Amino acid sequence: MTLRLAACLAALGMVTAEAQEYTTEQEDTEAVLAPDGFSPYAGRNFPQVPLWGDSHLHTMVSVDAGTMTRLTQEQAFRFARGEEVTTTHGLRAKLSRPLDWLVVSDHAEMYGLMPQLLAGDGQVLANEQGRLWYEALTSGDPQLAFDTAMEIVASLSDDTPPIDNPKAIKHAWEDYTALADSYNEPGIFSAIIGYEYTTEGANNLHRNVLFRDGRFRANQTLPFSQYDSKNPEDLWAYLADYEARTGGEVLAIAHNGNLSNGRMFSFNAYDGSELTEEIASLRARFEPLYEATQIKGDGEAHPFLSPDDEFADFDTWDAANLNGTEVKEPEMLAGEYAREALKRGLRIEQDLGVNPFKFGMVGATDAHTGMATAQEDNFFGKHSGVEPEPGRWEHVVIEAPDPDLTIYGWKQAAGGLGAVWARENTRAAIFDAMMRKETYATTGSRMLVRFFGGYDFTDEDTLSRLPADLGYAKGVPMGGNLSAAPDGEAPNFLFVALKDSISGNLDRIQIVKGWIDANGETQEKIYNAAWSGDRELDADGKLPEVGNTVDVANATWTNTIGAPELIGVWEDPDFDPAQPAFYYARVIEIPTPRWTAYEAKRFGIEMPDEVPMITTERAYTSPIWYTPAAE
Repeated sequence: MTLRLAACLAALGMVTAEAQEYTTEQEDTEAVLAPDGFSPYAGRNFPQVPLWGDSHLHTMVSVDAGTMTRLTQEQAFRFARGEEVTTTHGLRAKLSRPLDWLVVSDHAEMYGLMPQLLAGDGQVLANEQGRLWYEALTSGDPQLAFDTAMEIVASLSDDTPPIDNPKAIKHAWEDYTALADSYNEPGIFSAIIGYEYTTEGANNLHRNVLFRDGRFRANQTLPFSQYDSKNPEDLWAYLADYEARTGGEVLAIAHNGNLSNGRMFSFNAYDGSELTEEIASLRARFEPLYEATQIKGDGEAHPFLSPDDEFADFDTWDAANLNGTEVKEPEMLAGEYAREALKRGLRIEQDLGVNPFKFGMVGATDAHTGMATAQEDNFFGKHSGVEPEPGRWEHVVIEAPDPDLTIYGWKQAAGGLGAVWARENTRAAIFDAMMRKETYATTGSRMLVRFFGGYDFTDEDTLSRLPADLGYAKGVPMGGNLSAAPDGEAPNFLFVALKDSISGNLDRIQIVKGWIDANGETQEKIYNAAWSGDRELDADGKLPEVGNTVDVANATWTNTIGAPELIGVWEDPDFDPAQPAFYYARVIEIPTPRWTAYEAKRFGIEMPDEVPMITTERAYTSPIWYTPAAE
C-alpha cells in the first residue's frame, strides 16, 4: 500500500493503524546497487542527503511573538534561505549556512492579529478591545506598551478570543500561504505551510501542523485553534476531515512534553477517560514525529526516569509547567519525555493493538524572533526581549507567580534542528520522509547520521564508504519496522556519524533500547556501540569520559580529542524474540562552548557558577521498532 493511498484511506476510516506504518517496500530497496554498471552511484533511488530545517518558528504574526518582534514572515523565509536581516533591536543577523526548508508556524489563535493591530486595521479597531490595545501599544509609553503586551499574551488562556474576526484570520492566512508559495523553490528551498495549535497554554499540549501541499489546498481550511477546541483529539478529527474534503495531506508534531506536567504522553484520553483504539489510531496517524529538543529544554530523557544514563540531564527544564503555575511532581515526569513515551507506546499497543506513541524524532527552535538560529555562537534568544546584549543571561524569559519558578535567560537552550532524509528538496518529498519517520533531531549541530536495522549486517559493511547502499539493501532505515526475527538470530544495526564541519568531534554513538519484559513491564538500556580513542568499557558497559578541551574564558575548544567519524555494526546481546522493542541511536559530540560562554567572552562579563558554560551537542535518530511474530 502506498503512503498516499494509506493516508487518504485513513482519513476515511478505511485502514488500520498497522497498515499505515511505513516499511521499506521492495521498490525502495531494489536497484540500490548497480551490479551491471561501472558507477556505484547509478541506479540509486533512496534518500542520499539530509535536508536541514526548522519546523517551529514564529514571527510578528503570532500574537505572543508579535508583542515584541517586528520581523515578518517574509523576513523569516529570507533569513532561513541564507540572507542577512536586521533584528527587532537593530542587530545584523545571518546563518552560518542556509537551511533547506522552513515551517513558519505562527499561532492559530487570532492568527495575524498583531500586524493588523499595529497597522491600525479598520476591522480590528472596530472592536473595542482592539482599539484599546492599539492606543496603548502606540501611546509612546514603554511601560504601558509592555503591560498591554503581557495582557494580550495572557488573553491566549481565555476560553474565547477577545477579538473574534474570522475574516481577518482568513485574510492573514491566505497572505501567508501565498507568501510561502512564492518562496518555495523545488530543488533549492522548501517553504512548508504550517501553523501552531496552542492548547492548554500552561500545560503545553501544543502541536505544529504541517501541510504537504501548497496554498490551493491549504486555503480550503483555516488554522484550528484552542478557541475551536482545547482537546487535541478534536484537532486530529479536524485534520482527518481536511484530508477527506480536499485530498490533501497534513501531519502534526507535538512539542515540549517536558512542560506538560505529565499530560503529553498520558495513558488516558484528554478527558481522563480510558484510551480507545480510535483515539490511539488518530494520534498514530497524524503525529508521526515528536519535537524532542528546542529552546525550552531537551525532551529525550530525564535523570529521574533514567538514573543509569549519564547523558540524561541535558538542558533540563523540570521545575514546573510552562508558566510556573503548577509545580512539577516526580510522578509527572513519565508522561513528559520521549524515551518513556516510546516505552509506554509498546505497552499500549499490547492492550489496544495500536501504538499512539510510535513517533520519530525532530528538533526545532520555537524561536519567537522570526529567525531560525540554533547554533551556540549565533543564538538570538527565545523572543525579541532577550536579544544579545550584556545582561540578557539574567533577563526574564518566562515569568512565574513564584520567583523561584521564573525562567531566566541563561536557562534557554540554543535550540534544535530537524534533519530529513528525502530524495529531493520538495515539500512532498520532505513531508513523505516525515510520515515514514526517516528523520533525526539535533541540538543545533549539523552532524550526518545514518541508522539501519536488519539481521544480516556484518563488520565488513563498515568498510564501505557508501554505507547507505548496504543499509537500504539489507535492512530498514530509521523510522522503519523489523518483522519477527529468523530463528536463532538477533537484530543488528549499521550506524554511521560524520561530524559537523564547524562543530566538535564525535565522542560516541550509543544505541538506546526499550522493551517489554516477560512480566509485561517496560525496560530500557543504553549500549555504547562506537567511540573515539582507545577507551575501554568497564564491567557495567560504561565508557570513560572523552575529555574536555574547552577554554571557557576565550569560548574556544580544540578537536584534539574525539573522532571526525564513527561507524559500526552492533547486535543486541540481550535480545528476546518474544519481546516488543525499539532501538534508536544517540550521537554525542565532545564538549564545546555553550552560548553563554560566547556571550561572556563577547561582552566581557562574568556569570555565576550556576550558569553552564559548556555543552555536548547531540543527535537522536528516529527509532526502529521490532515486533514479534503473531502467536
